[in-house]
Amino acid sequence: MDNLEKQVEAMSLAQRNKRARMMKAKGKMIAKKRAIAMKKKASPEKMKQRSMKQARDMLAKKILKDRSKSDLSQKGKESLEDKLNKKKALIKKIAKKLLPKIKKAETERMAKKKGKE
Repeated sequence: MDNLEKQVEAMSLAQRNKRARMMKAKGKMIAKKRAIAMKKKASPEKMKQRSMKQARDMLAKKILKDRSKSDLSQKGKESLEDKLNKKKALIKKIAKKLLPKIKKAETERMAKKKGKE
């Protein structure tokens, strides 16, 4: 959960560029680890993290209306993150409601995976 809190904070332009360079260098390694992790059932903490992310994305979509997050400038992204940080309580409330749906999707994913094997 602490990792998510760090990720939620607004990043400056220099931090964004540094993160982009790091991700370009470590992208393949991260993708390989993700593929391995997808073979296992997600932990309750991971599912909680997924529900928080979905809730943030839903709220961001509502704030942006018909615009895409990728179309925003650096300053636009920073201001969006600031707005989302002010709505942490609402995000937690939405995430709690989304959690059963995410757990159900995870069990279906694992059942489908076992069916293929």
